[in-house]
Amino acid sequence: MATTLLAVVLVLIAARTLPDLARLRDFAWLKSWLAAWNGGDRARPLPAIVPLLVFAVCLLIQIALAGWLFGLPAFAFALVVLFYCWGPRDLDEDVDAVLAETDRDQRVQVAQRLRPDPAERPLPADAACLVEATFQSALSRWFGVLFWFAILGPAGAIGYRVVQLMARVPAFRDELAAADRNRFERIALALDWAPAHLMALTLALVSDFDSVVRTWREYHAAHGRGYFTLDLGFLGVLARAGVDADVIAGDGYATDVTDPVVELTDARTVLRRILVTWLAILALLVLAGWVH
Repeated sequence: MATTLLAVVLVLIAARTLPDLARLRDFAWLKSWLAAWNGGDRARPLPAIVPLLVFAVCLLIQIALAGWLFGLPAFAFALVVLFYCWGPRDLDEDVDAVLAETDRDQRVQVAQRLRPDPAERPLPADAACLVEATFQSALSRWFGVLFWFAILGPAGAIGYRVVQLMARVPAFRDELAAADRNRFERIALALDWAPAHLMALTLALVSDFDSVVRTWREYHAAHGRGYFTLDLGFLGVLARAGVDADVIAGDGYATDVTDPVVELTDARTVLRRILVTWLAILALLVLAGWVH
């Protein structure tokens, strides 16, 4: 667990101080593999074995490296895989780009970078939509990768990223048959279920607890599906409630919950609090292990 925490911290530092390294996050090999698997026939069913193969290969490598040279090769492998699966775009840079635009039309254009899924229509540049998209992107870029890396190591991170790409990125979805697209979307939702709920719980802790919990209950009461379903729409609703409450309870200089700049700025602040809280929990687990 200590190496997991150290790897996450180093990746966060590298992502902030060495943004040019993001170009190394190239998954063109996966697209080529999918094209070769289909043999050029996109109507041909593609089994879910593709991400399982990637997961298995990575798992075999991490097992083979375990115990060698005091674990240094295994740690280096974990660090590289985590950095490779992080993002792939830098969320802070995308938020900064939206905040820097003063022209509404340009802001709408730049805001499309925040979308975590294929765009059926442009993402509006209003406060609520920007907050929701930012939290959804944070789930796929940060917290989903972090959760599965902490649970299963590098294999968990690469498996999660491959499923996300195949389910939601057009360049990879286009290589799948319609039935496979629906299948991978459900798998992606299943992998997002646990980290999305942990994000919601942490959001309640770092923002307005009563507002978030009340909104969470109202959402499930209105939809009547319960908590144990693949409906993750609650995350965007809770994000808006938490950020709105956080803005209203601010220092008094900005309380307009309809201002995209104010809301998006606070959304990033809240997401950073969630991330720091997750790291603090990892640190506590490390300390508990040492004490034990």
